[in-house]
Amino acid sequence: MTTKELIYAEIDRIDEAQLDELYTLIKQFTQAKQSSSTPSLMEKLKRIHIDAPEDFAAHLDGYMYGDQRVE
Repeated sequence: MTTKELIYAEIDRIDEAQLDELYTLIKQFTQAKQSSSTPSLMEKLKRIHIDAPEDFAAHLDGYMYGDQRVE
């Protein structure tokens, strides 16, 4: 049996009066899982935007000391 089938089998054994309580627990569980998912490192890195000229690393000293200007 799959996990889903095992869950359904257990639900079938629950009294009708307790189904509302079970439904509330399931909703809380799914909402907690959705809200707790934090972005991965790669997702955070994709959001980084560097506003610099293309040759920024090659001519860093020139920009720092004013020999070159950003257009």
